[in-house]
Amino acid sequence: MLKIDTHAHILPADWPNLAAKYGDDRFPVMVHADNRHRIYKDGRFFREVWASAFDPEVRIADYAKFGVGVQVISTVPVLFSYWARPGQALELHRHLNDHMAGVCRDHPRHYAGIGTVPLQSPTLAIQEMERCIDQLGLSGVQIGSHCEDWNLDAPELFPFFEAAADLGAAILVHPWDMMGRDSMPKYWLPWLVGMPAEQSRAACCLIFGGVLERLPALKVCFAHGGGSFPYTIGRIEHGFRMRPDLVATDNAQNPRDYLRRVYFDSCVHDDAALRYLIEVAGIERIMLGTDYPFPLGEQEPGSGISALGLPQGDEARLFHGTALEWLGLPLSRFTME
Repeated sequence: MLKIDTHAHILPADWPNLAAKYGDDRFPVMVHADNRHRIYKDGRFFREVWASAFDPEVRIADYAKFGVGVQVISTVPVLFSYWARPGQALELHRHLNDHMAGVCRDHPRHYAGIGTVPLQSPTLAIQEMERCIDQLGLSGVQIGSHCEDWNLDAPELFPFFEAAADLGAAILVHPWDMMGRDSMPKYWLPWLVGMPAEQSRAACCLIFGGVLERLPALKVCFAHGGGSFPYTIGRIEHGFRMRPDLVATDNAQNPRDYLRRVYFDSCVHDDAALRYLIEVAGIERIMLGTDYPFPLGEQEPGSGISALGLPQGDEARLFHGTALEWLGLPLSRFTME
């Protein structure tokens, strides 16, 4: 059975050193030395990566061991650089998108791609999204759970979402710049607690801000199983009903209704949580996603879905059917010899 991993990050082996070019150490830099590959940011070590982060052939062999045939590749959120001057960020995003498109062209049966855009300038973001789809052959774009001081309901961002809906672009919302980071530096809490909260923040803003209601054709997927959003929908809905004066100021529709109007990946690390997500959102709204190749990702891609013992038709929907719908791609793209 074809398996498509919709949440798989990739880097170029190298990208422009904008920290040196613009004298700004906030731009991430890749350093290869002593057979190790390290990313530096803010003038200090940020993360070590391995060949699986940037070598397409290594990745294909790696995930083939688990029966995964296709990865939908997206950049690593640290490269969003939403804090940067728009033109400088666009320079980086264009390089990342060109690289991603090249990987997809070289390995068309193994990769699809969703690009990245300088969301801090909605005008440039729209232009780069159009280039991604119309010129590079990518299927959409990945964005962060917020953009600096803008939540995703910001009026400034609505034209971007409107353009995405018009293009039929797949939008992957990924947590980044986690809330509360400064107040919980220990125990990896920004990733364990802040990340799920970021996704709920993003979902609630798109719902309560009326973005999804005004743009019913918008194809949004929330990575990491939607974070805490699906699992706290009872509390969110209760607040909507009890204090509409505070919650329903911009959209009078019940937030629970949107669980079946958006998409989620399956990266929840818990069989019971995945069963619950299927129950509340519907199997047609969920797709395989692993957060490859990072430690917080599913280490045996597809194992969470396989563990549920679902009928073959339901497994097919989770492993590739929903992904193809979200991406707007035919099955033949990945099955023709």
